[in-house]
Amino acid sequence: MTQQMVLDILREAFTIALRLVTPLLLTSLGVGLLISIFQAATQIQEQTLTFVPKFLIIGLTLIILAPSMMNTMYDYFNLLFQNILNLM
Repeated sequence: MTQQMVLDILREAFTIALRLVTPLLLTSLGVGLLISIFQAATQIQEQTLTFVPKFLIIGLTLIILAPSMMNTMYDYFNLLFQNILNLM
């Protein structure tokens, strides 16, 4: 296994990790922004107000995107195993 192959595998792993996490982070960011605007408008300064809506929205996002996330991970692991078999 060459150094270039290792770097390619790591680059692909980081790319896939970023692709899997981005929808969750953007959803959390959007919900947090909406809740902070609501808190500023109503002057409710409760710190725990953000947890439940974020938890529910991220859970819903995971339920919706889980099949595509699993397919992405499945394809990546198949690529890894094919690379391992090609080394032998």
